[in-house]
Amino acid sequence: MSEKKEPGVWEGFKAFLMRGNVVDLAVAVVIGAAFTNIVNSVVKGVINPLVGAFGTKDLDHYSSCLKSPCEVGAAGEASKGIVIMWGSVLSAVLSFLITAAVVYFLMVLPMAKYLARVAARRAEKEGTQEVMEVSELEVLKEIRDALVAQRGSGHDER
Repeated sequence: MSEKKEPGVWEGFKAFLMRGNVVDLAVAVVIGAAFTNIVNSVVKGVINPLVGAFGTKDLDHYSSCLKSPCEVGAAGEASKGIVIMWGSVLSAVLSFLITAAVVYFLMVLPMAKYLARVAARRAEKEGTQEVMEVSELEVLKEIRDALVAQRGSGHDER
């Protein structure tokens, strides 16, 4: 009686780490973190000042007072009253939308088009191969029919 030795926890963990999806995911997280810094810089350095040009101040400083008197300290924290800092929420939403747009238009959309082209080429090759198989089958049937006819006519002459 042979016993199958089940892989240990360590071997399973190593196999999990060596799968391609885990490595790809780790790379995506690192690149995403670096990309987040770029988007945040664009929002803070370009978009916030542009919004501030139409208003009176930077987007991060827009707020509403829920309970008076409201005073906001230098660190952006309320020292008196209840302040809702909706400008920073709007800034985070803009960062998200910019990140999503860049990911979609520069990564997802081109990859989808590439995969569609690959699938179309594969379908075209399969269609061509199927046509070749059908024509080969037809040729073989014709040869068979010719041989049967030849054998039949040769058999009658004897």
